[in-house]
Amino acid sequence: MTTLTTAGRPPTRHTASGAFRLLLTLCGLTALLLTSAATLAAAPARAADAPAGSRPPAQAAYLADRLRENPVHITDQLPREVPRSMAHDFARLAERTGVPTYVLVLPGQSGSSEDLLGAVHDRLGRDGLFVLLDESGVRQAAAYGVRAPAEAARTTAAFELPYDAGPLRSFGLFVDVVAQGTEKAEARADAARKKFRDGNEPERMYIGPSDRQNQSFVTGIALTGVPLTILLLTLCVRRARRRFPRAAPPRPKDGSRPTATRTKWRRLLVPGLALVTAAAIALTAPLVFDQTKRGPAPLPTRGDMTARVERIAKGLAQDPVYADPESPRVLDDAQLSRLHDRIEQFGRSEGGGPVYVTVVPHLSEDESAGDGELFAAAVRAKLSKADGIGEADGVYVVADPLTGYIDVYNHGLRLESLLLRFDLPESISYGDDRADEADDHLLGERLDALMTHLDKSPRTEEPTTSGDPARAPGPKEENSLPPLFATDFWPGLFVGAVAALLLAGLVAGVLGIVGAVLRRRRPTPLPPDALPLLSPTEPSEEYLRRTARTELEAADEAIIAEADEAQAGGEVLSRIAAAWDRFEAAMLLIDGDVDEERSPQTPGADPATLLAVIVLARASRNALDGDTNDRCCGVNPLHGPSVGRRHVRVSAEGNRRRMLSLCPLCLDSATAAPHELRERKLTLPGPAGTRVPYDEPEGSPLWVLSDGISRLASAVRESSRVH
Repeated sequence: MTTLTTAGRPPTRHTASGAFRLLLTLCGLTALLLTSAATLAAAPARAADAPAGSRPPAQAAYLADRLRENPVHITDQLPREVPRSMAHDFARLAERTGVPTYVLVLPGQSGSSEDLLGAVHDRLGRDGLFVLLDESGVRQAAAYGVRAPAEAARTTAAFELPYDAGPLRSFGLFVDVVAQGTEKAEARADAARKKFRDGNEPERMYIGPSDRQNQSFVTGIALTGVPLTILLLTLCVRRARRRFPRAAPPRPKDGSRPTATRTKWRRLLVPGLALVTAAAIALTAPLVFDQTKRGPAPLPTRGDMTARVERIAKGLAQDPVYADPESPRVLDDAQLSRLHDRIEQFGRSEGGGPVYVTVVPHLSEDESAGDGELFAAAVRAKLSKADGIGEADGVYVVADPLTGYIDVYNHGLRLESLLLRFDLPESISYGDDRADEADDHLLGERLDALMTHLDKSPRTEEPTTSGDPARAPGPKEENSLPPLFATDFWPGLFVGAVAALLLAGLVAGVLGIVGAVLRRRRPTPLPPDALPLLSPTEPSEEYLRRTARTELEAADEAIIAEADEAQAGGEVLSRIAAAWDRFEAAMLLIDGDVDEERSPQTPGADPATLLAVIVLARASRNALDGDTNDRCCGVNPLHGPSVGRRHVRVSAEGNRRRMLSLCPLCLDSATAAPHELRERKLTLPGPAGTRVPYDEPEGSPLWVLSDGISRLASAVRESSRVH
């Protein structure tokens, strides 16, 4: 036996004991090397298995077991969109395919569709048509051992239905296409694909809250805007109709006169029409905008809303780490083992306690509406009941395998709850660029870093909690649209009223401009008070013709307006009748048209005739105002009605005086300056450019004007019958 030496020293008497210690050291080193080698050997093995983690056997095996129990498996993670109680509806549709059909409804992004269906088929060991759906519709389909146009049916469902049709309707169309056979299914898929490429995208089947707000806004605008527009525009048109210059209507052949035809029902016609329009809009709007739901999801049962929390709480009661079996595996065995060790160490540390880790997806369609804090509180409440020992205090870690986000909520441990909730390092909460690129979001490393962060977190003297989260909206409330007569309906009422006023103002402005242009082309009559001052003494024939046209139009409008507004009363009718007598006489003088060209054999609208028309038309309007004065100024009939009679001298030849009716201006002159009356005597254009007194032309109807306007109208009517 060879003696061992150390550092060149000779052996001592303690050589035997030293050798023994050396042997023990070598054995320890050997065991350590063997353990490290085993660990290093296991690590590459797990690394080699990592690619299979994207389609983990645990997920496929779990889903295969569910399909073995029931050929339709609906996840409990989408109760707001696809409740589990819909399983019988999917099963009823699946029977129409004619082949064994297995249906999986899972959250979107829950794994590679093709690989997942293949893995599930392999573990199930049964042939048939396998269909994978998510919350939007059919996502993937594959036929194993049976003849079924799975891809053609999936394509047809994707292109023929809008994105909001829902999974049940999508699966129904998928089944119908499968039942048509391969040839027809492929032709239909090609047609649907071509139609979609041409831009014929299916219209949405449901609307959202913003769309309902727009509908309410439009309804409010219509409910006030349309009736008010009817009322205001009618008022504008009626006012403009009275002011617009219009051509005189032809004289009735039977000699009839206008009567008051506007009865009570005609006055109420426009308000009644506006009221009926408002009622029609209020009644028909709910029929036109009849949507009541945001989507096709049915109302889930209470069991649908609690199934996932119960499943997870049951799992946490046995293991503090719960990884969703329906999702791809993101934690390998080594990471799970280390995480369990770290949780156990934290539980034994000062101020530590239980840590519950859930690795499950969080979506807006789940029972918590995607709220991790609400989910953690629900799991804690359910876990407390399961334990039967009171509140299940601890740190609840919510990790999402789809997004990679990690949230931490403390319930009852001596930790700073707010710091854990809001000041968690971003590298742990959201990860870095490497985590974004990795399929597993590096959740294993980040959860390990989280446990280190918990170990170093400051302790408090008393237990703290994250607080009670806000309640998630109920499924019925979430999927229901607001009432039509709510939200933006009330602002719409105001906007409709303002819009009606603006439109009425715009129309009134346009009508005012048009009326002003027409009145400029057809001037309005001078006010009675201004006639003595503005009327010429030597008018031209064009002036007389223009004034006659203006006075006739004004008289015509006044008579029609009075007839429209009047009731069937004796006094009003007598005024209308008197006005019509004079207006009719004026129209007889010109045969209904003041501008008509006549032949030399036909008497024309000479200056004297035009003057008579002016006098009669003005007297017609005066009669409507209740003026019973039957005489006009004898010096100048253009001065308007007289106010008294005097003996005056209006001729420069001789001293003979005449009893004449005088206007206010001429009456004052007869007293203060009688000689001015001769200068004011009206003369008309005569032959060869001469001027003649208005009452001298032979055959002029003005010869009888001194006897009164009524006598002038009678003379005109008698002359018309003779002709």
